[in-house]
Amino acid sequence: MQSKLSSKIQIIGGSGFVGSFLLEALKDFNISNLDKNPSPFFDNITVNGDIRNLDKIKIPKFTETVVLLAAEHRDDVSPTSLYYDVNVQGTKNVLKAMDNSGVKNLIFTSSVAIYGLNKENPDENHDQDPFNHYGKSKWEAEVVIKEWYENDPTHKSVTILRPTVIFGERNRGNVYNLLKQISSGRFMMIGKGQNKKSMAYVGNIVALIKDRLEKKELGHHVFNYADKPDFSMVELTQTIEEKMKIKLPSIKIPYLLGMMGGYCFDFISVLSGKKFSISSVRVKKFCATTQFDSDKVHRSFKSPYTLKEGLYKTLEHEFINTKKDEVLFYSE
Repeated sequence: MQSKLSSKIQIIGGSGFVGSFLLEALKDFNISNLDKNPSPFFDNITVNGDIRNLDKIKIPKFTETVVLLAAEHRDDVSPTSLYYDVNVQGTKNVLKAMDNSGVKNLIFTSSVAIYGLNKENPDENHDQDPFNHYGKSKWEAEVVIKEWYENDPTHKSVTILRPTVIFGERNRGNVYNLLKQISSGRFMMIGKGQNKKSMAYVGNIVALIKDRLEKKELGHHVFNYADKPDFSMVELTQTIEEKMKIKLPSIKIPYLLGMMGGYCFDFISVLSGKKFSISSVRVKKFCATTQFDSDKVHRSFKSPYTLKEGLYKTLEHEFINTKKDEVLFYSE
């Protein structure tokens, strides 16, 4: 049986939220991390590098697989050209660095954002229709990777993961903001709350990446990822009420009124230069159906946590047994 330490794995972008969980999960493997930021937990195996600069991408000798996590992904990136500089040109640079080092295996985290909003449970063969620059740039990166793979398909292994929104301990993205609002007991639903929301717990995403590393399958593989079954917004709030032992107001704000409030915050943000947790984009996302078919991945991979367990672990960590000295990751 091959030792976990016999082949080297290069993580790129491992200092962030998902990367930190991944480095912990792979600590018994022979790994290194390249990131423009230091790692809060694994700085001893982290080297500084920016994928926008090919000369800064150093892949160690004898590396077998690259896991590319680095991305520009927040909702409010400015200028928008950064999405393409990092997500597209950065991917091209990583592939060139892999060619220079003779690395044939890649795991790439893309996103369900390539499908757009309000699609009917799209699977991996669904048409691409991204509604923002993040989704467009991720799709362009996938195209670049497919072209790279097809230059030598006999010897290469590519896994492209398209996760839905990822949540978990220490993350300060949209899901955290939503959980915080609901947990406060002052949350009011926008819309009817029947729209389904696919979500992914970080512990399951990391387990999937580890599973793909261990399988080492040749070919070009694409997987959506979401924890199933999907919750509606009403079911999500009920789950949080149960864990937090609270009762939320039954009042629901009409969608149009919620969007007007979002536009007001957009206007104030432009005038003041400040960023707010409420915006028209986030209201639109909140009320949209964001449900994705992940049957393909679940046929060959068993998630270690259910969606409810992931939510409970996050709520316990963030709102029940909180720590003031926590390392936090800001995203979305």
